[in-house]
Amino acid sequence: MALLTVYITNYNYGKYIRKAIESVFQQSFQDVELLIIDDGSTDNSKEIIEQYADRPNVRVIYQQNKGLNITNNIALQLANGRYIMRLDADDYLVADALEKMVNILEADPEIGLVFPDYYLVDKDEHVLAEVKRHDFHKDVSLLDQPAHGACTMIRTDFLRAIGGYDEAYSCQDGYELWIKFIAKYRVANIGEPLFFYRQHGENLTTNEERILDTRRTIKRDFITKNALELPRTVAVIPVRNSMLNGRSLAFTELGGKSLLDLKIEAALSSPLISKVLLTSADREIADYVRKHYAKEDKVLFVDRPTALARHNVSLEGTIEHALAVPEVRELSVGAFLILPIEFPFIRTEHIEDAINTLVIFNADSVISVRIERATFYQHHGGGMVPILQQDQFTRLEREALYKHVGGITLAYVNTLEKNQKILAGKVGHVVVDQAASLGISSVYELEVARFWQSRQERVTAG
Repeated sequence: MALLTVYITNYNYGKYIRKAIESVFQQSFQDVELLIIDDGSTDNSKEIIEQYADRPNVRVIYQQNKGLNITNNIALQLANGRYIMRLDADDYLVADALEKMVNILEADPEIGLVFPDYYLVDKDEHVLAEVKRHDFHKDVSLLDQPAHGACTMIRTDFLRAIGGYDEAYSCQDGYELWIKFIAKYRVANIGEPLFFYRQHGENLTTNEERILDTRRTIKRDFITKNALELPRTVAVIPVRNSMLNGRSLAFTELGGKSLLDLKIEAALSSPLISKVLLTSADREIADYVRKHYAKEDKVLFVDRPTALARHNVSLEGTIEHALAVPEVRELSVGAFLILPIEFPFIRTEHIEDAINTLVIFNADSVISVRIERATFYQHHGGGMVPILQQDQFTRLEREALYKHVGGITLAYVNTLEKNQKILAGKVGHVVVDQAASLGISSVYELEVARFWQSRQERVTAG
């Protein structure tokens, strides 16, 4: 029986799979059984795979379009190794990759999963960058950035103990596994690149909306399956009477509804929100909310002191004031969610994803973000200089930039009480799509939002 099972998953990657297979045979560590699983390819994959079918410790499985997670579980059922690792057919390994990962697991029986850094390469194997993850031994206390789905080595019995892969999801197998795994077992990383991750137009990971939607579903399902307790949460919508093109921003319409109504409706639609607190110093806003939401028990208007409504005044005072209202205090609120009206495409699922994320990763607060992939510069007197060495070949995870967009800020009440700051301790994050990140503070942004809204309406209408 081999110590390690490596399985290669393939669907129409005939032009790449030979490289993946050969990278296993060329390893310094050879106590390996290799499973090659073809998922109904229609290209020349079978012709290449058959050339390896008679080799010792190689098993070939042909199946018809079962999808990645079913394939993962088939490999898990067939695996004889103490450890198991998936290698995608379009990726390939550094020569000592398996040896180094096996050594980590052999040295510490409490570590259940180990993963390395990696190289990004193009379709022709030109190295584009080296991606360096955080040092999980020294730096990581918030485990909300999962290991890569492939080229991550796992103890087979641990993986079986958590039920393998959930076949309900068609992508994001690594994320689903990660959430289940960190709840029970220790993980580790190796701070050097041990595989080559190929970038090309056929990668599954290029569809952002599908990925983000699947991640939200994974987290929601994990909460439900494990009966995790969520904090009693109130949504706080702070509103100033800002003007846009001569009209109140709050009453500016998008798709036939005001920005204020869109935000209230998004919060009201979630059963995870116990109360929706509208807070403003503006009399027009107060009158509108009290008139139009008088019959909505979940909506409460809180008069905002003028001193707290001034520009450049932090929100801490506004939040403390809203939470101190008797109708709110009697709820024994555990967390609060700040929802500015400027972000009309934040939907109920974004709100719930933030709450789920707070609990799953044991964070103190959560913000909505977009990953900034552009290079940023500062002027140092003698010219423009890239910040955080963003122009370098090596991409350090600790130097990645995230922009707070979408307007979601969620925190525990005791975090605010203890630190007198909304964001303190371990700050988690949820990545939102481009539409959700759009904030309206100018006529141009309003027109972009209206264009997007009309586009979505056409798509929905078919």
